[in-house]
Amino acid sequence: MGKKIYSILLATVLSALAALAQAQQSGKIHRLGVLSGGFPGPSPDMEAFRQGLRDLGYIEGKNLFIEYRHAEGQGSRYPELASDLVRLKVDVIVANGTELTRAAKQATSTIPIVMTSSTDPERTGLISSLAQPGGNVTGVTESSGALAGKQLELFKEIIPKLSRLAIVLPISGRTDVLAGASKVFVTELEAPARELSVQIIPIPLTVRGPDDYEDAVRAATKERANALFSRLPPGTPFDHRKQLMQLATKSRLPVGSGQNLDTEAGGIMSYGWDRRDLYRRAATYVDKILKGAKPGNLPVEQPTKIELVVNLKTANEIGLTIPQRVLLKADRVIK
Repeated sequence: MGKKIYSILLATVLSALAALAQAQQSGKIHRLGVLSGGFPGPSPDMEAFRQGLRDLGYIEGKNLFIEYRHAEGQGSRYPELASDLVRLKVDVIVANGTELTRAAKQATSTIPIVMTSSTDPERTGLISSLAQPGGNVTGVTESSGALAGKQLELFKEIIPKLSRLAIVLPISGRTDVLAGASKVFVTELEAPARELSVQIIPIPLTVRGPDDYEDAVRAATKERANALFSRLPPGTPFDHRKQLMQLATKSRLPVGSGQNLDTEAGGIMSYGWDRRDLYRRAATYVDKILKGAKPGNLPVEQPTKIELVVNLKTANEIGLTIPQRVLLKADRVIK
């Protein structure tokens, strides 16, 4: 009888210990670090990322804490901000774009890094391959050589007389040359631009304040550009995008982009990946890593959802007629 009671007590104690361990585990607060090249403030991209985390059961302030680091348009701050997150020993670093991912990778080889977007991470040396990234970097890429050409082709279809296209491009923080992702994009455009008889005019941009957007539009006008193509960095606040679009519209410069947020902000057209979907997908990588997966073993994902968005409202403001054939192709028309 005594042995039976002892066994029951032992089983009860072991069960209680197991329950306590489970409770402690479920009560763990994960710490993420988010690197953004933009400014603090509302961001549709980041809201999609946070919603993705919420859908997976992560609630900020309850089982998740996020350390945000914003470079405020200053690429020179990327290494410093990445190192800061490494010192905090966050569980995962989430990097918005190629150059921030590179800064994070240079700052740590052990903390997992999740890209929310990246232009050709293989060519830029962030990973070994899409199928087997290796190292501590994984996530989502928006690379596609054919996509840049298609963007230009659609823009030319909207503006048949397009012959000089100014492209607003982020520059590297440490030098006055184009950032790696910007170089890749310009390279991808060279062949289709020749075929379409369009001269590409790079307009390097470092955003320190509102005047920088004015300078970019002024430079495009000075170069006698027929139109402007926006390559604002991921994480750029919506009000900043809107500011650039308003300045371009005032100068009667149609703006094309690969980001639907730019068209929602007042650009003429965008053709590219649904960026909110990219950020939601990035949240699933964070979830897998927090549950024990190794980043080097998680294949980098290429998105499949491409949207053509056309803004008729802005087109009317600058007196531009969008061909019916383009409107019929559009997934979304803003009126």
